[in-house]
Amino acid sequence: MQRLCLEIPHRRLGSEGNRAATAFFAERIASFGFSIEYAEFDCLDWSHGEARLLAAGEPFEVSISPYSLGCDVSAPLVVASTVDELERVEAGDKILLLQGDVAKEQLMPKNFPFYNPEQHQKILNLLETKSPAAIVAATSRNPELAGGMYPFPLIEDGDFDIPSVYTTDEEGEWLAEHVGGEVSLAIEAERLPAKGYNVIARRGPDSGRRVVLCAHIDAKEGTPGALDNATGVAILLLLAELLRDYGGDMGIEMVALNGEDHYSAAGQILYLSENAGTLGRVALAINMDAAGYHEGGTAYSLYGCPDEIASSIREAFSTQDGMVEGEQWYQGDHSIFVQNGVPAMAITSKQLLELMTQVTHTMGDRPEIVEYAKLAAVALALRRLLLDLAGRH
Repeated sequence: MQRLCLEIPHRRLGSEGNRAATAFFAERIASFGFSIEYAEFDCLDWSHGEARLLAAGEPFEVSISPYSLGCDVSAPLVVASTVDELERVEAGDKILLLQGDVAKEQLMPKNFPFYNPEQHQKILNLLETKSPAAIVAATSRNPELAGGMYPFPLIEDGDFDIPSVYTTDEEGEWLAEHVGGEVSLAIEAERLPAKGYNVIARRGPDSGRRVVLCAHIDAKEGTPGALDNATGVAILLLLAELLRDYGGDMGIEMVALNGEDHYSAAGQILYLSENAGTLGRVALAINMDAAGYHEGGTAYSLYGCPDEIASSIREAFSTQDGMVEGEQWYQGDHSIFVQNGVPAMAITSKQLLELMTQVTHTMGDRPEIVEYAKLAAVALALRRLLLDLAGRH
């Protein structure tokens, strides 16, 4: 946790810190006797400076949308608060303010493969058709899709080429008073082609049935990413150490997935592509995300698990204090297995909703809010589960 959250400055996909994190994971898990595979993929990193928005000489506080292109434009301000208004507005070469209903939730990236509502795609298509010179999005709070960020970026998409910034809904109301007037917006930002890596660590036979355990190693820019998701990576390393003498005939695969907090989900897409012919041999996929919060217990949830495996899970996790079977949730990497018909399990903190509302994607997601004994308890329960499954196999 010290290395991932404090010594490495950031773990956003494509950054030097992200590559340092994957190298650290690979080195540590290899020391426990696991074979290592690096799966490389292309991705986009991003650097930025400041954004300056002026209306009638008055400055407005804005933040640059992640992966936005830069710009320096002066143009009339127009506004849209609903999809119907967006369909009617003449926004070509103007600066477009989005507020209200049309900006109520973060838009899924254009090419995101796992969840992509038609309404989001309609809004993005309209924006590209209307072709404004730049976009200012005034957003409120939406913890389900944006975590604890306020305001949140309406657009976070390296495939969307209209420069954009975001601000609070209150600031947006003040800015709307300048509709029809000249507004200037300067954005300092640059997209940077980069490389990312999944790290796959294996023990046991290469063919036949296997259990896959995963945790995403990347983190949002601007957060230490302790619960989201250095704790998941730490659990994998703890478990690998507990299994350093494993000699069972069921394969064990531990994966540091890369890209859960990136608009492209490139690591997840690559993993599915490389395993398209073998997912049917995965007896169980286990994902760790946001486990170890110092308040409350640890929650696990099951997805399409056969009765025998579900029974083994409940028995193994009953041996550790503070473990409860919680509600299902789908905002994590276990969903890529669930969508492909693989039995899955997700491990998180019982206070997941609170964390999503107040902590994730913020500077408050620091190691100080982690109770490390809970990570060890998860690793011990998983060890018992894996040995039980291997014995039955």
